[in-house]
Amino acid sequence: MGYTIAIAGKGGTGKTTVAALIVRLLKEEKLGSILAVDADPNNNLAEALGMEVKETIGSILDDVCLHPEKIPAGMSKDRFIEYEVQTSITEGDGFDVLAMGRPEGPGCYCYVNNLLRNITAKLIKDYDYIVIDNEAGFEHLSRRTTRICDALVVVSDATPVGLKAAQRISDLVKELNIKTKKNLLITNYSDKIIEKERIKKLELDYIGNIPEDPQITEISLNGSSLMALEDDAVSLSALRALGDNIWRKN
Repeated sequence: MGYTIAIAGKGGTGKTTVAALIVRLLKEEKLGSILAVDADPNNNLAEALGMEVKETIGSILDDVCLHPEKIPAGMSKDRFIEYEVQTSITEGDGFDVLAMGRPEGPGCYCYVNNLLRNITAKLIKDYDYIVIDNEAGFEHLSRRTTRICDALVVVSDATPVGLKAAQRISDLVKELNIKTKKNLLITNYSDKIIEKERIKKLELDYIGNIPEDPQITEISLNGSSLMALEDDAVSLSALRALGDNIWRKN
């Protein structure tokens, strides 16, 4: 059974960057096969990893809705879509990418969520690690796309607003009875360690911070991928030091 890491956080906290860096470090440490699930319809994770995704679950659903004649005789719609999604997984250098996207046509977004959840549950058996970059705004948590994960990593900034959003995620996980083995908090773009008094109500295990990285800023301006980061980049070094807490299998 694969080890699932779900990344959550409000927009602007750099959660996709953290998800991409985790994929990179898992690859570098040669811990096994990796599936990066881009559950954000904007498909930013694939881009951050330097991957071009040609098909998403949303685009596949649109195509099936527009061309139902493509479904082979004797095969159900759900089974055909699952097959198409599995064949759409993009193979990278040391990891694979599955993108959710968003249907443009009459397809139900909830249906796409359910497909992602069901397919992910099956793919967990085929990979050693699954890293899921969730949509900002807690959409996938509230719809239970991520029902079970080994490590929930909440990415926040060090501001009161950011920590309040982290609190909402923590409360939502508990309210929806999402089964997690670890509930972790990382502050991003921050050089300071947060005092325990400020986060004692979060019910998240604060494991540290990732400083602002000028290399990431430069990469963003150049449109490059995070795989181009130097090994000694401050963000990579900081996350490398926290990694054992995130992906260590207990």
